[in-house]
Order: sequence, then structure tokens, then C-alpha cells
Amino acid sequence: MLVLLPPSEGKTSPSVGPVLDLEALSFPRLTSVRDQLARALVRLASGKPARAAEVLGLGPTQADAIEADARLWELPCGPAADVYTGVLFGELDLGSLDAVARGRASEVVAVASALFGVVRIDDPIPAYRLSGGVSLPRLGPVASRWRTRLPRELTEATGDGLLVDLRSGTYVNLGKPEAAVADRTVTVRVLHEAGGVRKVVSHFNKATKGQLVRALLQSGAEPTTLEGLVEVWSDLGWHVERPDVVAGRATQVDVVTTDADHPGAG
Repeated sequence: MLVLLPPSEGKTSPSVGPVLDLEALSFPRLTSVRDQLARALVRLASGKPARAAEVLGLGPTQADAIEADARLWELPCGPAADVYTGVLFGELDLGSLDAVARGRASEVVAVASALFGVVRIDDPIPAYRLSGGVSLPRLGPVASRWRTRLPRELTEATGDGLLVDLRSGTYVNLGKPEAAVADRTVTVRVLHEAGGVRKVVSHFNKATKGQLVRALLQSGAEPTTLEGLVEVWSDLGWHVERPDVVAGRATQVDVVTTDADHPGAG
């Protein structure tokens, strides 16, 4: 099984740690593209700040992010689990898992990345700023560099199990699952219900996905089918629906939350 998370734009900068070593990261076949993108990012960030801010989609108060990108090869690195922050990672709270659940997370959880393609949560990375929708000078769209590389890596990492793809649309575009795992790929839509009306709300989407992954890791279950995954989450108290069932194929599931009821949290 592979649980694939989106990255967070916000990151915590490690205060100490080794400098970036692309050879130390998981998925070594991605090293050449990682190197290409890293060098292009450093070149951009080392030039005119206004131009870098425009390309990276950063505001006037984010000059420190540009400075950090310019020093990418010099920055201390820490485990991806500690570098990525934000609502989803806050609810997942990998640091507070017991040893068994944390070990499972190391085996099955990965994070999509515009700069690195995909990393395992123990991979040492710096705090960088590069989103999946950026087009870098001389290289073009970041996504175009990954589309022919990532799918194969996702297939191999998934093995014979499920691919639980929790990426946002921007990061799905970096590399969609291959046909070989299409029947075993599950996506999750989070709906928030209030006053009888269901809506997709960004905060609840991110928070609930973090809670879902945490609950799955703590359960010790490793379902191999969509039905099995739905059963696990339902048994843990989640309201899970299947709005778009396609015979013989894994597909989207809906998780419905309310203000008063967020089962599985903590």
C-alpha cells in the first residue's frame, strides 16, 4: 500500500542537519530531474528578487523564501515528516504516533513534491519554496518534468496493494497513476455538512485527510481493496460513502464530516 499526500506550502526550517544530498533520498531514479530542478530554482532565486517572486508566486513579505531557495544546497535538512507543516500534517501528527504506527508510516506514506517528485517521510530535505504550478525559466512547467517519471515510481511503490492518492489536483498533474494500478487507486473527497447542505471546504478537507491517515496507521490495518478501506474507516467511526462505484475498479470515496463530529482525530 502507498498513501500519497500533498505537500504543504508552509514548511519548518531545520535548525541543524546535513546539507541536501539528492543521493540520500528515496526513489533514486528521480535524482537527475531533482538535480535539474534544484539548479534551476537556485539560479532563479539568486537573480532578481522581483522576477523570482513573480515566477514562484510569492508576495512582498516572502523575501525570506526566495533567499532560502537561493541557498538550497547550503540549508540544513531534516526528515520530510518534520519539514512539511500545515493543517493536514498537523492533524496527522506523525511525531506523536506510537513506535509501531510510526514505523508503518515510514513504510507506506509518501509526500508529493514539485522539487523532488515524491519523498518518503524520513527523507532529509530542506525547507524550500516551489509549487507544482510553477514554470521555471529555461525548463518550462515543473509538472512536465515529472509526468513521464513519477507514474512508474508510484506503481512500484504501490506494489500489489492500494494506492490511496490524497494529492490535490496540482500535484496529481505531476504524474497520474498508471493503468497497472488504476483498479487499485482510491481518491478521497471530504464533504462538510452543515444545515443539511454539503460543501467542499478546504480546511476540513486537509484536516480530515490528516485524521484519516492517522487513524489508518493506528489501526494496524492494511486493506487491499476499496471495500476493505471503506470498512476500516467506517469501523473507526467515519461516515464514508461511495458515490461513483465502477464495477471492478477502485474509485472515489466521500467522507462526510460535521462541526461536531470528527471521528478518529487525535
